[in-house]
Amino acid sequence: MKSCFKLIVLFFSISLFISCGNADDDVNFGLNTGGDLGEGAPVDECLDLGENELVLSIQDQYTTEPGKVSVFFKVSDLDGKPVPGLTADEFTIYEQGQNDACFNTISKSEANSRISPNSQIFSNNTLLVLDLSASVLTTSLEELKTASASFVQNVMPVTTDESFKMAIYWFDGEDILHELNPLTADKAELTAAIESITVNISEDVSTDLYGAVIRSTDIASALLAQSTEGEKIGAASVVIFTDGTDQASRYTLDAAQRKVDTANPNISFFTIGLGGEIDTQVLTDIGKTSSVVANNKEELETTFNNISELVSRRASSFYLFEYCSPKRSGDNNLAIQVRTDGAQGAVQTKFNANGFSGGCE
Repeated sequence: MKSCFKLIVLFFSISLFISCGNADDDVNFGLNTGGDLGEGAPVDECLDLGENELVLSIQDQYTTEPGKVSVFFKVSDLDGKPVPGLTADEFTIYEQGQNDACFNTISKSEANSRISPNSQIFSNNTLLVLDLSASVLTTSLEELKTASASFVQNVMPVTTDESFKMAIYWFDGEDILHELNPLTADKAELTAAIESITVNISEDVSTDLYGAVIRSTDIASALLAQSTEGEKIGAASVVIFTDGTDQASRYTLDAAQRKVDTANPNISFFTIGLGGEIDTQVLTDIGKTSSVVANNKEELETTFNNISELVSRRASSFYLFEYCSPKRSGDNNLAIQVRTDGAQGAVQTKFNANGFSGGCE
């Protein structure tokens, strides 16, 4: 039987450590103030791993009888930038049982362990939200279409993967977020939808930016909830492009910002601004993950590519660790350490081995 458990963990600082002791001691968890960092705990100081330059953030974990432990986590640097492309030999796994004074490195041969990126339990959805008000359509439509098509090519995997999907929406001054293309894993479908945009798609001269922020956040939240059903784990990204400020005055900036700030931490927010009529501070606050500005339409493709790289790196910075634990009862501590390019980071959690037995694969 599979028993899912979540450890609500809050980091007070990267340098905060749990006092050394065996697995009978309570694990002290502190507030994770990093926003998008998920679950995890500082590693017991008895391991003496040193200062963290990388952050391993546990997103979910569970056990599966007869003795399998699975931990899904992501890796980022201290600035929150994702660290993709890590390989299994860059990780070290430590286990501490009830009778262990400190942690022991697990045996790779006996524990049958593996770390894999973007496993079948992971789902990633991206929402590309385009301002197609009159100012865009009459001055920079072709450049926007080229930039958006490039974004799709860069974010979506080379080979179609149902774990990675994108939807495209657009807005003008109406009190609605228009769907250009529903969620799909098909790059060609997304590219064709972008190509279908014409100058006649809207005649509205207004811009309902705050309404678009609110609605796209609601859509991303619903998609995240749907994609994580059946014990899957997911993340989502909202990428909003505009060439101006909110002109519709239908919703307030406070309402839009509150929607972003209270969204699921596994939803990232990116903004792309164009020209001199945007409010860079507003876009920076809404695009809390990252925000970029194109000074003119000729820079659009470059700015879209910059954001697409960040979206792709984030999606590729999630990892699944699985192993067959030799423990057979009680609460046991587990620590995962990564070392790459001269930097290291580690995270600690615990699992209950009651009912564990042999025969795990």
